[in-house]
Amino acid sequence: MKLNTSALRWTRAPQKYTIGDNRITITTEPHTDLWQRTYYGFRNDNAPVLQMETEEAYFSFTVKTDFTSSHHRFDQCGVVLYLNSDNWLKGSIEYENEHFQRLGSVVTNLGYSDWATTDIPATVKSMYYRLSRRASDYCIECSADGVNFNQMRICHLHEGSGTIRFGIYACSPEDSSFEAVFSEMELTECKWLAHDGQAPDPEI
Repeated sequence: MKLNTSALRWTRAPQKYTIGDNRITITTEPHTDLWQRTYYGFRNDNAPVLQMETEEAYFSFTVKTDFTSSHHRFDQCGVVLYLNSDNWLKGSIEYENEHFQRLGSVVTNLGYSDWATTDIPATVKSMYYRLSRRASDYCIECSADGVNFNQMRICHLHEGSGTIRFGIYACSPEDSSFEAVFSEMELTECKWLAHDGQAPDPEI
């Protein structure tokens, strides 16, 4: 089912953006980012975040990102689930230099972020992401063609049960700006299937 963009709400709106039926553009502003404490010691919480709210415990959200104009270190755009400054997750590609960039994800629980990445060529300028929810557990996947998805990570959000908000974001942590384009947004049944191996431990 195509995502109804009228259901999306800004947590922080950028100065320049467009929202169409199934195409959204965000022009990033310099020194915008999402990060909490770990390793660097600083806290950044000013990236534009556009999300919808749901109580649905099992679903998948897919979006295509185009970042052809990204050109500066840490320029990024992707999928996000932002609850508050201390609890969120994101998946994106962060530009590094003309040779490579970092495909990765950040999970922030209780005010501390992590960052899991793999290096990919700088020639990659578009990527699909799929965020799936199973109660308070989440899976982020990526795809070059929107058909064949590869798992990036599975994670748990300590405050990720009940009502949540999810959607898209874009930012430029350093002195940069670029246009991020989001399209082909879909909401579907959960594509992240129940585990078919070892049975869950009994609840005590």
